[in-house]
Amino acid sequence: MCSVATDGTELVAFLTRGKRRTESLSKAMSQHRHSGGGSSRGSGSSKVWHMEVDEEFSFSQTQTLSQAQRSLEQHSPSEVEQKVNELVQFLLIKDQKKIPIKRTDILKYVIKDYKDLFPEILRQANQTLQQVFGLGVVEIDPKYHSYILISKFPPLEADTVNDDENTPKMGLLIIILSVIFMKGNVIKESAVWEMLRRLHIDCSGGKHKVFGDVKKLVTEEFVRQKYLEYTRLPHKDPPEFEFRWGPRAFKETSKKQILQFVAKIQHQNPKSWMSQYNEAEAEASAMGKL
Repeated sequence: MCSVATDGTELVAFLTRGKRRTESLSKAMSQHRHSGGGSSRGSGSSKVWHMEVDEEFSFSQTQTLSQAQRSLEQHSPSEVEQKVNELVQFLLIKDQKKIPIKRTDILKYVIKDYKDLFPEILRQANQTLQQVFGLGVVEIDPKYHSYILISKFPPLEADTVNDDENTPKMGLLIIILSVIFMKGNVIKESAVWEMLRRLHIDCSGGKHKVFGDVKKLVTEEFVRQKYLEYTRLPHKDPPEFEFRWGPRAFKETSKKQILQFVAKIQHQNPKSWMSQYNEAEAEASAMGKL
């Protein structure tokens, strides 16, 4: 049986010679940022990327179908289409920072006087995003009504992707997600810093030449983007924190993909870690991803 050491040194290959192996996974989590607004796919052509629209698209709305129909009858199709286009552009721009998009901001800056049509405008915007850009709108926080965009395209093969400035950050994130999963889905903050220190990534507050302020990147940016959850442990003095996967991580990757990544890095079969393998297979089965 294989194990992932607490120091995470088995993952050094990711930051050195193993880069190509991980590009398809990191690109699957960030690839819609390479589309240049989407229309650059197949640049120089009017080709539209037609995709099957997600029939399960739905949000927590109280408006009934009949109410929406009555509201639609009060506005011309061109007015509704204009709002749909405005919302599509708004979502694409806001998503560049990978921060969840609040419904209140959508209503304030885009929908405005069309609040009664919000569910229908959002539905049509999601349809456009899927058909044209290969993206889907997901409500990531039903309580506070915030949304993210996720890629609907299948993961690209490593040989077909190009480098971009975000690949190193996504690579660092994948390492952290991998260690969290392999260590039982939760890991103390101190263990993360020690692992990164052994990878020669300084977390003491200095500026890393690739990642910048690593501690800020991990505890603020990745947390704000909902890739990680950063929770303070109760009754600890001095304060201690721990990391778990955030909701965006569950939307953009899976335990099965992460386990396959770890297995490739260590030249092992995923079944070498039976506990994680069974957990990943159970998740994949539940999500219909086997």
